[in-house]
Amino acid sequence: MSAAPLDLDPSAAASLADKAYVAIRDRLIMLDIRPGDPIDDDDLAQDLGVGRTPVREALKRLEGDRLVVSYPRRGTFATGMDISDLAHISDIRAQLEPLAARRAAERAVRTARAELEDLASRIQHLDVGRIDRTELMRWDLAVHRSIYRAAGNPHLEDVLIRYDNLATRIFCLFLDRLPTVDEHVREHVDLLRAIAAGDADRADDLAREHVLGFERAIREVI
Repeated sequence: MSAAPLDLDPSAAASLADKAYVAIRDRLIMLDIRPGDPIDDDDLAQDLGVGRTPVREALKRLEGDRLVVSYPRRGTFATGMDISDLAHISDIRAQLEPLAARRAAERAVRTARAELEDLASRIQHLDVGRIDRTELMRWDLAVHRSIYRAAGNPHLEDVLIRYDNLATRIFCLFLDRLPTVDEHVREHVDLLRAIAAGDADRADDLAREHVLGFERAIREVI
């Protein structure tokens, strides 16, 4: 079974700049472009099959996401990572991820609940022994995007996507040293089903523990 796409927004990118943004963001999050790497917009444009203008527009958006940084006369680079970022990001996510899970449990429409239940079943039946760890992280991203969308608050969704992207970069940096990536992904099954069932208190608790468990897992290997 293949992973769901990284970007699950049903209003899928239509413009070339949007498509470039999603593609470059994927590479940055999954560390195909490593922290500190220089970014050549000509090479990216050729690789993505678009012009330089859409790539430059995408890079401006990604700078706002803290995924790239531009320096006068030096160029654009993938942002570096400092382990101190982990505490700052987790502090925010530990407050907002439970809120999103709670709101999704309270407000999700019937079709969204059915989608979350279906996603839970698909993850439950993943053959994690045969799936690349990077692909497992795509499942992780897919779950979080689905929950944020089901919460029905676009402003909360925007904030959480930004910080989940940054958290995933950190996770991917240590992916080869983490022994429990499959468990981390499987935790989503109970969370998704709590939301689908409308159990807001349980969804809140599970989302918080998921975020805190993520931070603990990283700290154990650094």
